[in-house]
Amino acid sequence: MISALIAEDMHLIRGAMAALLSTEQDITVVDEVGHGDEVVGACLRHRPDVALIDIGLPGTDGITAAAELRRRLPSCNTVILTGLATPAALRRALDAGARGFFVKDTPAGQLAECVRRVMAGERVVDPELAVAALNARKNPLTSRELEVLKVAAEGAPVDEIADRLFLSGGTVRNYLSRILAKVGARTRVEAIRIAREDGWLWPEDVTEIGLVRYRSRT
Repeated sequence: MISALIAEDMHLIRGAMAALLSTEQDITVVDEVGHGDEVVGACLRHRPDVALIDIGLPGTDGITAAAELRRRLPSCNTVILTGLATPAALRRALDAGARGFFVKDTPAGQLAECVRRVMAGERVVDPELAVAALNARKNPLTSRELEVLKVAAEGAPVDEIADRLFLSGGTVRNYLSRILAKVGARTRVEAIRIAREDGWLWPEDVTEIGLVRYRSRT
């Protein structure tokens, strides 16, 4: 019998997944949680074979939870669930040790099959998404340039970026100019959008408030 834990913050989706898996003779759902901070503790208590984790959980996000599970409970196979599959999300999930990457609107019967294949030692990823991830543009930014862009994505002006990263204003401007040139952007907002879409910045690094703050000054 394969034991599974479901981590999904939307009650209807979590309940539907639990009901679906419970109809399978070889799968049992041992627990359900709705918050990212609950995932590791619940898995340590129940020690499931597979943890199905929503990527966008409140609190600790699903990929961070998967990485922590790999460290603290390596016997637990993680499958990341998402409503919108992107190459960037897939790369992060695989880096966190996830054995599967599944879109929530995939036909119901395939979810149970994904659980079985993961337990058999396979890595289960949508083939088209895997190809897209392999063909995605590599990050041209240095770690320092990425730090500058992350703070810029919060809507911080040059002097605030300088203060937070212990740089001079001139150095920050030079970094921003190099960033624009490397990503092929004309403005800071465009550079942030490109970096987010290509997976160099994760969505939580980019807030709508931050973009509005920046646009209001341009």
